[in-house]
Amino acid sequence: MLDNTAILDRKTENAMYTALKYSLVIPIYNEEETLAALYQRISKVMERLDGSVELILINDGSRDRSLEIMRELHEKDGRVCYLSLARNFGHQIAVTAGLNFSRGQVVVVMDGDLQDPPELILDMVEQWRQGYQVVYAQRTQRRKEGWFKRFPAYMYYRILRHLADVDIPIDTGDFCLMDRCVVEVLNSMPERNRYIRGLRAWIGFKQTAVKFERDPRFAGDVKYTFRKSLRLAMNGLVSFSKVPLRLSIYLGLFAACVSIFMAFLVLYWRLFSPNSSLTGLAIVMIAIFFLGAVQLVSIGILGQYVGRIYEEVKGRPLYTLAEVAGFRQGDDAK
Repeated sequence: MLDNTAILDRKTENAMYTALKYSLVIPIYNEEETLAALYQRISKVMERLDGSVELILINDGSRDRSLEIMRELHEKDGRVCYLSLARNFGHQIAVTAGLNFSRGQVVVVMDGDLQDPPELILDMVEQWRQGYQVVYAQRTQRRKEGWFKRFPAYMYYRILRHLADVDIPIDTGDFCLMDRCVVEVLNSMPERNRYIRGLRAWIGFKQTAVKFERDPRFAGDVKYTFRKSLRLAMNGLVSFSKVPLRLSIYLGLFAACVSIFMAFLVLYWRLFSPNSSLTGLAIVMIAIFFLGAVQLVSIGILGQYVGRIYEEVKGRPLYTLAEVAGFRQGDDAK
């Protein structure tokens, strides 16, 4: 098993970057029904690019035949490289592994379910030629997605943009093109709870959007379940905003004001309405439950931030590798 504990010497990497112009990074998780069509469309795009290309597929602990298909594609086409993570580390870590191994002057990140149209890469490259160092795909419409998924996503991106410390573009995912200088900065960032689209915005550089309509999934089941989407949303909010911490302060102040108001009410009822049922056990229980809820919410918010500190101080590698193919021999020591 290979362990990603070090980055290649930069002097050696410089020679690799001059040989490869484009790197296409695609994380894969149980996509055996999609891989053949994905490769077919990607290969047409690679033929139209004006330079050498590597296609990096990252197997994120798939339980189907995805890894076997990757091996077949590598044997068929020398431009196809693949990494196989030792277990399922999650989408954001899989993307990070691909970025670590990428060698091109231009790196494109996209999903493997064909909701991100590969043909859009050509438009991104055109924007890069005009001097932009980050070109992100911005969704104008989600085809064949119900309101139950569209509306929460619509609200989340706007809330995140309002609360985050950096300007994270709305309706954007990880589908983007990045110049080598941007990828180098991303690779140097040691964070373990990674939110790539947020880190991409935090880095800065000259950025622009390419609009597109997102297609429905080509085949198979949705891999980003509601639970995973919620976890990613919470990760993005906590990673780029301190507002939740301030929210607990506001809740505490609000609870204090309500408690003072209720104390005056109880005193009033005792003096002027001694027989009122509101002066009994019910009002006391309401106050206890209210204050308990505020405390639990505040502790939960604080726990999210403390948990991230715990993950960072452990110092474990972001991922471990079980198999690597298609890279130069020096890369396999990564």
